[in-house]
Amino acid sequence: MTDTFYGSDFDALSSFDPEISGILLSELDRIRSGLQLIASENLSSPRVLTALGSTLSNKYAEGYPGRRYYGGCSEVDKAEELAIARCRELFGAEHANVQPHSGASANQAVYGAFLNPGETILAMSLPHGGHLTHGTKVSFSGKWFDAVHYGVDPETEDIDYDEMERLAKEHRPKVILSGGSAIPRLIDFERIRAICDEVGAIMWVDAAHFIGLVAGQAIPSPVPHADVVSFTTHKVLRGPRSGALVCKEEHAKAIDKAVFPMMQGGPQMHTVAAKAVNFKECATPEYQRYAAEVVENAKVLAQGLAERGIRPTTGGTDTHLALLDLQGVGVTGVDAEARCDAAGIVLNKNAIPNDPQKPSVASGIRVGTPCLTTQGMGTEQMTTVAELIHTAVTKGDADPEHEVSRQVRGTVTELVEAFPAYPR
Repeated sequence: MTDTFYGSDFDALSSFDPEISGILLSELDRIRSGLQLIASENLSSPRVLTALGSTLSNKYAEGYPGRRYYGGCSEVDKAEELAIARCRELFGAEHANVQPHSGASANQAVYGAFLNPGETILAMSLPHGGHLTHGTKVSFSGKWFDAVHYGVDPETEDIDYDEMERLAKEHRPKVILSGGSAIPRLIDFERIRAICDEVGAIMWVDAAHFIGLVAGQAIPSPVPHADVVSFTTHKVLRGPRSGALVCKEEHAKAIDKAVFPMMQGGPQMHTVAAKAVNFKECATPEYQRYAAEVVENAKVLAQGLAERGIRPTTGGTDTHLALLDLQGVGVTGVDAEARCDAAGIVLNKNAIPNDPQKPSVASGIRVGTPCLTTQGMGTEQMTTVAELIHTAVTKGDADPEHEVSRQVRGTVTELVEAFPAYPR
């Protein structure tokens, strides 16, 4: 066995299935050897991973604690009850459902709870920072529901709340949805609540990207304002790859029925237990410090890139991510992603508002600081990372053997050795 991270059972797996065991080790090496800047990723703790790899994976538990369709659920009931209680306390929520398999599953349940096919939803457009499940035509949400989209103000590049209000009054949507995958600034939940009340709409916040910052009290919470909040547990929150929902008590029955039996069968009880572990981790002072550091690191990284000619949209960030416009340096998003990858920097191409390029090419990149902050990096390292990204993007090449790629990768190696992911 070449690494003790995976535990003693790894020897048995390695003997039986060297192909898969090799992939597990090479993925660990990949994480350890580069700068992980994907805004929607993080490094779950060994405690969370231990729960994920537990015997709770074996249990079929359709239904809810005390109301299962199978026997033998006494222990998994305890796990789910803990996860629910911890989730409610962490977010100050009246009701929580911890069964969704993913953020998309959680979103699907919200549609099921509040909308019938053909009814109208108002959400942020994907090209301006929304999400596939917010009514895009290639998603079930766009195929089954009438989706109207608002965007960003052309001057500020932040959410255009005036447009949201105008469209809400014009279309009278059943639900108004905020949140997305590339929104660097704080969302004005009070303004959205007022718009929802004016037109009689359900207020839904998809907090998948920033819910960890809410848990760490680093940014304002949508929970007091929204009827329902959906989120993933694997981004800043640093839990297992999964989803969850919190809502007002008046919507609890509708949400629970939409998750099961409408949208899902049996929950993944090992993942539910891992969420319980994660919520307990997030309730600590250490996690609150972490969340604040994620935001500070993102601000410094965005500022460092701006100083080097790579412009952050909206002028910066209030959260864990920055969306960068590459048009000023004459590089497309797809080329920037490839050049960074060759240099050991993992990030993603991303459309910017009013992007002249098609999404598969894009004029921007998106960077996030959750992983690097988990590894212990701070603002001093973010200044270095900004320089490395700028060098790779403007002077590098998609060839890992290019001179600049090798030079940048050498500095990346020094950084990740000083701040390792999953220290040996």
